[in-house]
Amino acid sequence: MAALARLLERLLWPARKQERVEEAEERRSSPDGPQSLLDAPRCAQRPHGGAAASWGLSFGASAVQGWRAHMEDAHCAWLELPGLGPGWAFFAILDGHGGTRAALFGARHLPGYVLEELGPAPGEPEGVCEALRRAFLSADARLRALWPRGEPGGSTALALLVSPHFLYLAHCGDSRAVLSRAGAVAFITEDHRPLHPRERDRIHDAGGTISRRRLEGSLAVSRALGDFAYKEAPGRPPELQLVSAEPEVTALARRAEDEFMLLASDGVWDAMSGPALAGLVASRLCLGLAPQLLCAQLLDTCLCKGSLDNMTCILVCFPGAPRPCEEAIRKELVLDAALGRRVAELCAFGQEPPSLNTVFRTLASEDIPDLPPGGGLHCKATVIADAYSQFCQASGERWVMGQNGAEKPTGTHSSSALDLEA
Repeated sequence: MAALARLLERLLWPARKQERVEEAEERRSSPDGPQSLLDAPRCAQRPHGGAAASWGLSFGASAVQGWRAHMEDAHCAWLELPGLGPGWAFFAILDGHGGTRAALFGARHLPGYVLEELGPAPGEPEGVCEALRRAFLSADARLRALWPRGEPGGSTALALLVSPHFLYLAHCGDSRAVLSRAGAVAFITEDHRPLHPRERDRIHDAGGTISRRRLEGSLAVSRALGDFAYKEAPGRPPELQLVSAEPEVTALARRAEDEFMLLASDGVWDAMSGPALAGLVASRLCLGLAPQLLCAQLLDTCLCKGSLDNMTCILVCFPGAPRPCEEAIRKELVLDAALGRRVAELCAFGQEPPSLNTVFRTLASEDIPDLPPGGGLHCKATVIADAYSQFCQASGERWVMGQNGAEKPTGTHSSSALDLEA
């Protein structure tokens, strides 16, 4: 699978990058200058997960650096919380900007501040909501004490606290969470952007300006850990500064129909909407895909769809999550076989195989039934690449990338997909 991902990065994504480089220009700004993009994305992932069978909770998580020159995302997952009874869990995604320090600090220390504020017997839901608010502000205050004066950078923060009776979401910035309940999107968080009326009023009251949809013409989010250059307005408490570390906290009463919660940094949302992501996750769960492998496939799909940012996602599954379905599995096998045959047909037409990019674009122009919802053909990129590599091997020729992006034969038989790489 890793070999196929590297093959895809050579053949599919450079064209997508060229198409979107102008669109990404504004997003690439950060408080300490523009961020560069790599010549090829870094696609390595380390998906991981776990389960607490006694209360029917499982999770998967994965992250990918992608096109960015540096990986600035971080995350954490606790299936059990010390001092609290069974059924409590904590998950968080931190999306750094202007450096990694704030994101790494949040991933390592935010759970401790949450536990400290909750105490051994938290009152639900109001007491827990207030504890989460205090925990974010305390973490930010500690980070300020440790941070060299004047150092730029910060991190958005998105946390899910699970109790036996409630789901608590606390977030600052533009990472998002979506809850699927009874087959539909039941809740999705709202980004903290400078032009949001509530955020705009606080910024103006603190003496700030908004230019090009950014705070002081630079920062795209209006709430975050760190970013202390924007937290210097005299006489104003932390939650009323230009940038606030105060989270927006939501308590959702748990229901038997709750299926899963997906947390993801903004690079994922650049490529797919909430309903599309929920539909894709549900369809993959029906295939029996483990949550961590599902997260990895989701990030691969977003890369294929053109996301240029770091990406991290955590999938938390509840007892009501979709179960493996024999009919869904059968349809997926039929789809994969049909794609394989079609790739072989396209490659066999003519004196030499077309490029993988050409094969993919041809398939994208065709009406293919039963493609995964939300992800579509992009979700099947590795299947297509696998079929392509198998054809090249069966034909007795080895194809590698030329400098102009087109494959060329080297005249020897290839024994593995890895041999297809430049």
